[in-house]
Amino acid sequence: MERRAWRGLAALLLVGITGCSPASTPGQTPDIPDDALLDASPADGDRGAGPDTSPPPPRLRVITFNTGTSLKPPDGEENRGYGPEQWAACDTWYGNGLSWIPLVEDAAAWMDGAEPDIVAFQEIFWPGDCPGIPEEHHPGFVCEGWAPGDLTVAERVLGEEWQVACHPGKPDKCLGVNRRAGSLRGCAEDFCLEGLEGFPVEDCGKGARIARGVVDLTGSGVLTVVSVHGSSGFSVEDGDCRARQFEQIFVDLGDGEPAANGEWNLILGDFNVDPVIMAGLDAGADVLNAHVGAGLPFGYVTEEGPSAPATYAGYVRIDHVISDVFGGACWHSGISAGHDPVTPATAFDHHPAVCDLVPR
Repeated sequence: MERRAWRGLAALLLVGITGCSPASTPGQTPDIPDDALLDASPADGDRGAGPDTSPPPPRLRVITFNTGTSLKPPDGEENRGYGPEQWAACDTWYGNGLSWIPLVEDAAAWMDGAEPDIVAFQEIFWPGDCPGIPEEHHPGFVCEGWAPGDLTVAERVLGEEWQVACHPGKPDKCLGVNRRAGSLRGCAEDFCLEGLEGFPVEDCGKGARIARGVVDLTGSGVLTVVSVHGSSGFSVEDGDCRARQFEQIFVDLGDGEPAANGEWNLILGDFNVDPVIMAGLDAGADVLNAHVGAGLPFGYVTEEGPSAPATYAGYVRIDHVISDVFGGACWHSGISAGHDPVTPATAFDHHPAVCDLVPR
């Protein structure tokens, strides 16, 4: 979620909590114990006529992480050097994206420990914007000493052996693939600025908020990955934008085919709407609920519903992993038992979702 959209959230939550949530949670995949992950059986081949002799999708660990920083200035002086002054500079000049060097280092250390195969980022600062930021706001931020050709923030967080490709017109939204898991088709370098496929939605801002990448998996198989960052905001118009963006996932990306058009599909990101609390109140939630849930082609891997962990600001569940072939178990840094936050500092307003995927 983007900070400017925070106003009005409490009122909308009150509406949702007082009786507008559906009676049941569509498509919820329960947590799977660790030992069950080891014993998970391949897909049973009932998706078509006759026995399915194709190899099942592989087990993968995936993360969706909105790295936008906190909604209000942090308190106290000991906060990785990220105080009210730095918070204000980040908000004004860095698009509220991950850009303060100690926080980048913390995120990199956390990511290294999580050992994911695929990562979707939202609101991760694009250093190509550094030349437009006054030099007095460079010290301590990634713009300090940065030059074209240096590593991007996404590359610094992920480390070596990764490919990173970003949304067309939206360099703060990127998809990373570890080379041990596979390679991004059409991206020959470590970093491809507009290496994903996507199209803007008319009258809903510039650039593509939905983007598709095709991953040629190590060994065999092809995975279509859809990276999502739905529009923020609480107006009817904002909900309409989300609805049209989500239709790009399931109906038509803009090239005549849905973004999720592969044999194996993975959809992940910040949807900027809680599909359960906002069902019937938000057009975007209604599009999700028409395609994702029990008895539908796609299901949630992350939990959703009033009892699920709140991934944003302690209130709503807007960061999700969805698939047509994968189930699995997920945890969220800082709120799931046994999992520390990404950083000890007051910094991020989202809790990233970490999901271990297994074939359904």
